[in-house]
Amino acid sequence: MNDREQGFTDYFASRSSAMRATAYLLCGDWHRAEDIVQSTFVKLYRAWHRISSHDSLDAYTRRILVRTYLDENRRGFFFREKPTAHHPESTAPPAGSPEDRLVLLRALGDVPPRQRAALVLRYWEDMSVEDTARAMGCTEGTVKSQTARGLDALRGAVPTTAFTN
Repeated sequence: MNDREQGFTDYFASRSSAMRATAYLLCGDWHRAEDIVQSTFVKLYRAWHRISSHDSLDAYTRRILVRTYLDENRRGFFFREKPTAHHPESTAPPAGSPEDRLVLLRALGDVPPRQRAALVLRYWEDMSVEDTARAMGCTEGTVKSQTARGLDALRGAVPTTAFTN
């Protein structure tokens, strides 16, 4: 194995789990997240010889991941959820319960893809508006509006009784 391949192998081993978690938050399905991460690392490997600075490698990889997710959504590569006028009745778990995470993940799944990407990058990855714009390939204003709309959609998807005591 040459140095190029070893560097890529080491990077994949150290960062694929974190990228998989981000992909899961974007798409809400572990199998699809695996596919997105696999596509991301294939694209990264193809560009590996052109990457001169490995200091910003996570940001570059995250940008590939988000764009792969958004492109696949736009093109309809995966089955699509069918929106309905009414959500099935559900009882919200008490605040602080283990089910809180499931409620939030389900609600995040109801947020449109670009808004979800903005939320995941801003709040899960703790990226700045500028870095999020770079990763999503849009302007900072678009990130701000997508984040605000995403938060509104998220609030609308979470049952009103959730997380209150």
